[in-house]
Amino acid sequence: MATTGTRRPTRKGCPNHPIEFKRGLAAAACDPEVSVAKLALEHGINTNLLFRWRRQYRMGMFGAPDPAHLPLPVVSRPVKRPTRTEASVTLLPVQVPETDDVPVTPPCLKVVFPCATVRIFGSPEATTLRTVLDTLARRS
Repeated sequence: MATTGTRRPTRKGCPNHPIEFKRGLAAAACDPEVSVAKLALEHGINTNLLFRWRRQYRMGMFGAPDPAHLPLPVVSRPVKRPTRTEASVTLLPVQVPETDDVPVTPPCLKVVFPCATVRIFGSPEATTLRTVLDTLARRS
């Protein structure tokens, strides 16, 4: 038997759930005490689909979400672990011999890092020197 025209494929097995249903399940899935997998199993839907609905709900695709269901912004600072060279840097006090027959010149401190060389003449403040050396030690 021949049929004329084109046949539209059916959506068998792919139900089109109403927005209210999606919104309700997505809002329930936002609760941290609720298992998304259990919730999906109870309602006969795929877990990945419920995760997608929850993401869409938070983006506002099912209407304005409840502010309590929005994820909190994550603020993290990168943890800087000391490298081998930083761990082995030890600062020693500088001792200038005092003699009367040698002309007095301001003491010079030279610190060499892989990224820079620091020469300090005179006597700097300890906090300023510590800040400069810590910054350069982190960069190298």
